[in-house]
Amino acid sequence: MSDKPELRQDAITTVREFFAALEMSAVDEALELLDPDIVWKNTSLPDVRGIGRVGGLLRGLSRDSFGFRVDLNHIAIEADGRPVSEGDTVLTERTDYLRAGPVEIGFWVCGTFELVDGRITLWHDHFSWENFLRGTVSGIWKAVRR
Repeated sequence: MSDKPELRQDAITTVREFFAALEMSAVDEALELLDPDIVWKNTSLPDVRGIGRVGGLLRGLSRDSFGFRVDLNHIAIEADGRPVSEGDTVLTERTDYLRAGPVEIGFWVCGTFELVDGRITLWHDHFSWENFLRGTVSGIWKAVRR
């Protein structure tokens, strides 16, 4: 459990603020919303554990040659009637955009965020490699046509 005080906002607001901070390359602000023992899971990739490792990866997206943006298509919460302090689950359906130089790759992602005491303890993304590859081809094509 975190030594940080509980955040006093609903879980959906926390997840929205997390993505907004990432879009602005405000990685330190995004990390404030994570539990120190965060686990970040991505389809078929190794789990990333701990705020230090997650922060290192997220800081890579804040360099000038890279970027991130997101379109949140749907967002919902599941609390099962428990008090917020016991945890919430936020489900997202979104389109993520990763930029490397002039190439922007857009792909569909379904994410699950588990929060305890107002902080994200689990970030679990599911995506299709086929969709990611299509987005890559499309992004390269658009960059070449510019």
